[in-house]
Amino acid sequence: MVLKIKTGDEVVVISGKDKGRRGKVTYVVPGKNKLMVEHINITKKHIRPTRKGQQSGIVEREALLSISKVMLICSRCGKKSRVGIKVLKQRTDEGGKLRFCKKCGEVID
Repeated sequence: MVLKIKTGDEVVVISGKDKGRRGKVTYVVPGKNKLMVEHINITKKHIRPTRKGQQSGIVEREALLSISKVMLICSRCGKKSRVGIKVLKQRTDEGGKLRFCKKCGEVID
């Protein structure tokens, strides 16, 4: 399966508690179809000290988010859009596939 969203892309959340918020993709977990976005899906984790002198408490951290809950923001038109994939006849470094915006047709890669 080809993932249409990669690390470094700017995305907007389309469902859930952070709907409408934008952020940059930190990393992607392809096997689980999940990704992490900066400052999105913040959860609280209770930490207890495991070593002497370590501080305990409640820490806020970003959690994984499903790829289906985000849409890519096109750099040319600035709107959220679906991503298409073009297969090239000549092979490039990425394996002969290019991502493009389905609204304006701009190549993303």
